[in-house]
Amino acid sequence: MGYELRAVIAGEESLGAIAGDLSAARAPLGQGLSLMPMTEDLFDSVTNGGGARALGFWWLPEGFDRRLAEWSAAGPVAFVEADYFGGVGEQRAAVWDGGALVLGPLGVAEGQGFPPGGSPISQALRRLGAVARAGADEFDAVGLGRHRHNEGWVG
Repeated sequence: MGYELRAVIAGEESLGAIAGDLSAARAPLGQGLSLMPMTEDLFDSVTNGGGARALGFWWLPEGFDRRLAEWSAAGPVAFVEADYFGGVGEQRAAVWDGGALVLGPLGVAEGQGFPPGGSPISQALRRLGAVARAGADEFDAVGLGRHRHNEGWVG
């Protein structure tokens, strides 16, 4: 069974305000966070026409990292990607705050274990204020396992 995620994550109120100019779905997570999935339509609407991807991400269009930096003036904003199948895969995460990149980009490639500080996505969530629970990391604590595919967050 697979898992895929590519999304912008920020505080619920912040994400609603900063992403209001985009016609994109948003979904509430736990601990006051919200997620905006990077769908193909959203990717196409925010790309600057260049074919390059920013910071080594597959789904972060060139130039969109500057918008994330601008949005972070209202509070920390993360961009995350994960792609797994049969327990094998990779993930990346970065966080902007106060207009600057403050975490990452962090990445774990296929076949690599997570560093002592946790997965890249859990580290990003921690930077956004998420707190792990007993027996669950930040990823699980905010409910990112609720949908296995990016499209699940749209409905």
